[in-house]
Amino acid sequence: MPIRRLPPQAINRIAAGEVIERPAAAVKELVENALDAGAGRIAVRIERGGLGLISVADDGAGIAPDELPLAVERHATSKLSASAEGDVDLLDINTMGFRGEALPSIGAVARLSILSRARGQAEAWSVSVEGGRVDPVRPAAWASLHPFGAIVEVRDLFFATPARLKFMKSERAETMAVADVVKRLAMARADVAFSLEQDGRVSLRLEAEEDPNNTGRRARLAAILGADFAPNCIALDQTRERVRLSGFAGLPTFHRGTRDHQHLFVNGRPVKDKLIVGAVRAAYQDLLARDRHPVAALFLDVPTSDVDVNVHPAKTEVRFRDATLVRGLIVGALSHALAGAGHRSATTTASSALAGFRTFETPQPALRAWSAAEERVAPDFVMPSARVELARGSHPVDGDDVGPALNRAPVPPEDAQYFPLGAARAQVHETYIVAQTEDGIVIVDQHAAHERLVYERMKQMLASGGVRRQALLIPEVAELDPDEADALMARAEELAQLGLVIEPFGQGAVLVRETPAMLGHVDAAGLLKDLADDIAELGEAHALKERLEEVCAAMACRGSVRAGRRLTAEEMNALLRQMEATPYSGQCNHGRPTYVELKLADIEKLFGRR
Repeated sequence: MPIRRLPPQAINRIAAGEVIERPAAAVKELVENALDAGAGRIAVRIERGGLGLISVADDGAGIAPDELPLAVERHATSKLSASAEGDVDLLDINTMGFRGEALPSIGAVARLSILSRARGQAEAWSVSVEGGRVDPVRPAAWASLHPFGAIVEVRDLFFATPARLKFMKSERAETMAVADVVKRLAMARADVAFSLEQDGRVSLRLEAEEDPNNTGRRARLAAILGADFAPNCIALDQTRERVRLSGFAGLPTFHRGTRDHQHLFVNGRPVKDKLIVGAVRAAYQDLLARDRHPVAALFLDVPTSDVDVNVHPAKTEVRFRDATLVRGLIVGALSHALAGAGHRSATTTASSALAGFRTFETPQPALRAWSAAEERVAPDFVMPSARVELARGSHPVDGDDVGPALNRAPVPPEDAQYFPLGAARAQVHETYIVAQTEDGIVIVDQHAAHERLVYERMKQMLASGGVRRQALLIPEVAELDPDEADALMARAEELAQLGLVIEPFGQGAVLVRETPAMLGHVDAAGLLKDLADDIAELGEAHALKERLEEVCAAMACRGSVRAGRRLTAEEMNALLRQMEATPYSGQCNHGRPTYVELKLADIEKLFGRR
């Protein structure tokens, strides 16, 4: 078959398929154009999931009438500038564009109209495109509340490529995808007001926040992620070299079943990047169970010359010049912030506990029977549902002692309740410690809490003294891809610190001489393959660290105070003081809370006192 040029319409429709795969992609491109135009308010309206109508109205700079034809012409943009020699730096992108100047792509597969009144212009003008055919620019009435800006309408998306409609999901699914796009962009720009109308119903309305980088950003995130996010997140703000990481990360006990609640932004652009996802996973690796995921909104500010935003047609992926620096910053900042959170636990745990309480109306006959016998029974009444050991006295503890025998150092009982976790008052079912705080009560799972304390101590010992190694009687050889073998040998020193000693053994082969003693018998070749996969995907030897930490966790579990063991008042208070002095003590090694705090005000509501 001879080689020939495709007609322009076919070229445009192929390009449109790369950028505009579904209605949500069109909304994303149009909203990003509005942000690049300096909009302070953006209103999105859709019908039938965006297949019937997409309308994006903004109060940005607008488009001058003589530029409207260029706006719908391929390879024309306001977002790149050329040097005197005609060169364009495609890496120095300071806007939400450039990859996929979307208007001509949308016009190639839909009915597109642009109504614009540019800043400083007395009149409004419009241009229409239908299936790639461009109509002349015409004067138009300005139908907006704003003095200038643009209104872009897309009707009958994919009418010119009906085969594409077969691959669309249900209208409900497409509507949800559009809402997700608008919410992500709204999280990135707290300084801009957003609204979303779906089939005549306003589903989202967000006013611009005055402080878009701190309290305003937290408020915007809470408005989208839910009111529980704000009190259960930790602020981040760290800089390494020229890269800054800011945002908020959820407490380990505030987690979800999927990664959908991890929102990542690079220079204000929502992205999905496996390097960042891997870094978040590494920071939370021994704080959550494998099937649970943290909630986070992380914002990276990177010099434009150090990040390529054009590696994907939809601009959802990026490539960093120094990926190791970025990953190290994320892991370090998250780990530091989580350690600084100390014993904090999610407030949602207490809310769930309070929701579990039920009030009952006593039937009138029973009430009369009680009244008759009240004077005789009340003095000798003993709570039958649980054995309770009263704790009279409170004692702090040396934070270095994490053994089952807890230190005792007396402190006046009247002062202990002013500690964050309060003074122990009782042990219920020989499993739960009940403590009184200044403004409520705390219920502690004694085994889960002590397991975390022991585990953190063991991690410190590993970090300070290294990992004991065991030599293999017969060294094992692992056959790998040459690139995988090279990646492993490049990290041989790091692996040796973790107890795994390797050396090259010909092309694509690695010899294992020693393994971590605490792992016992291990499939060394299989472990190396896992490590190679980790390095390729996450940039670090995650599997070995994870296995060592799993062993530590198991040892901590066996060496901790068990449920069912009766504790003295001194031991209970010692445990509380250690929790206050130990990072991550608000959750056990699997991400479950170690304690629940109930405020006195909430308890009073249960009994109708408020």
